[in-house]
Amino acid sequence: MRELLLVRYGEIFLKGLNRPYFIRELVKKIKHAVKELGGNVWVNDSRIFVSDFTDQEECIRRVTKVFGVHSVCPAIEMPKDDFEAICQQAVNMVSGLKGTFKVSARRSDKRYFMDSPQINAQVGGRILRSNPDLKVDVKNPDYTVNVEIRDLAYLYVKVIPAVGGMPVGTNGRATLLLSGGIDSPVAGWMIAKRGVQISAVHFHSYPYTSDRALEKVLDLARILSESCCGIRVHVVPFTKIQMEIHEKCPDDYTTLIMRRFMMRIAERVAQMEHASALITGESIGQVASQTMAALGTTDSVVTMPVFRPVIGFDKVEIIDIAQKIGTFETSSLPFEDCCTVFTPKHPATNPKMDKILEGESRLDAEALIEEAIAGIEIHHC
Repeated sequence: MRELLLVRYGEIFLKGLNRPYFIRELVKKIKHAVKELGGNVWVNDSRIFVSDFTDQEECIRRVTKVFGVHSVCPAIEMPKDDFEAICQQAVNMVSGLKGTFKVSARRSDKRYFMDSPQINAQVGGRILRSNPDLKVDVKNPDYTVNVEIRDLAYLYVKVIPAVGGMPVGTNGRATLLLSGGIDSPVAGWMIAKRGVQISAVHFHSYPYTSDRALEKVLDLARILSESCCGIRVHVVPFTKIQMEIHEKCPDDYTTLIMRRFMMRIAERVAQMEHASALITGESIGQVASQTMAALGTTDSVVTMPVFRPVIGFDKVEIIDIAQKIGTFETSSLPFEDCCTVFTPKHPATNPKMDKILEGESRLDAEALIEEAIAGIEIHHC
């Protein structure tokens, strides 16, 4: 008899003949998540198990954050031939509980000497005789005692919800424009949940933005990394570009021109990362650079698709997700990012492309971009 975690997946069941590939990828990601805890991860009869961990609570926390995991169940593994021991273990697992329960047996070993209804009746009867504070409710119980008969028997009561989604890397790669704000970490998390491996690019305007502002961004990447199984953050020196734009371009167009430079550089980084799309945290109408017209001008400088998963969300909805995924507190720290540097008093909300191009003609755009890319520092989070 030993304690382990039974890991369940959801959407992967729909993958038909490709299911083994997705399961293998999910196992790799779970191994990455628990490697510091000494956990052993394996697959048996369409179930994923984790055992031999040094800290069960921390192991559960990490596994529930892995995209592709639907739920985690702390379970007991024991021989299936000693049915008396199985009944006693079920009694022990609900000792002290009050309310209603049912027993849910699954029997993948069809040669087992009892079928599922018989197991339900026998185990349920033992629980009722041993715990007078519990009553049977098969429709809406407070507790479900699960008994799975496979090569061995597995018993569990608690089912801990996980993040769901698909294993990262099974649906390609994308590069996230990661600021220190609330929106972009949420956007990256949402796309990664669909199985996309993300890298990140951050624009750092030292000394106008501090080293603490950069560390805040790297902390956000570390939080995301728990679900994304590692993120490479490309920190781009952006001060010179911003100063050139501020000095030579029309004041009301500086933010848009800056955003266009960001998109050009982000696409170059994405190509280096073998990514095929960009991700931003833009929400339509939230600020002047995120009107429909403004977004069109920034998209026009790149050829890659730009994913904006929070485009239709209001701020409260984005904050709710940020709190759920654990980035809100870090995003709320009072360290400014480059988007707050040299902000015009009256930014253009309905920009004209001819004015943008006229402003950019005053800059040596390619030289500025090449210099910024040459100065990139890569952080592994």
